[in-house]
Amino acid sequence: MKYMIMMFGDAASMQETVSKEWIEEMIGFMVQLDKDLEASGELVFQQGLADASTAMTVSLQDGLPVATDGPFAETKESLIGFWVVDVESEARIVELAGQIAKYAGRVEVRQAMDAPPDL
Repeated sequence: MKYMIMMFGDAASMQETVSKEWIEEMIGFMVQLDKDLEASGELVFQQGLADASTAMTVSLQDGLPVATDGPFAETKESLIGFWVVDVESEARIVELAGQIAKYAGRVEVRQAMDAPPDL
């Protein structure tokens, strides 16, 4: 079963509220997690994302795409990284997400669908 584990946060707030050592420990954990998931064959894809201040919103105006500097969701937290993993069980995805939640506080997990839902 494939799942996406999404980690939310805010780089500016994190730097104001935790120590440099904690951030270094978190980065070390993420690097090791990626290596472990690759070694186990469970990692499909992972990527950290740039700070939300670099994001853009794209909408259609008169049928043409227009990129703007917002508006963004009404939250200070945004998606800062994700993993797509292929695991044997729901228990395994909960185990992995729990490891990440140690640093993220909470993570969101969604099962990837192989096809659209039956209507």
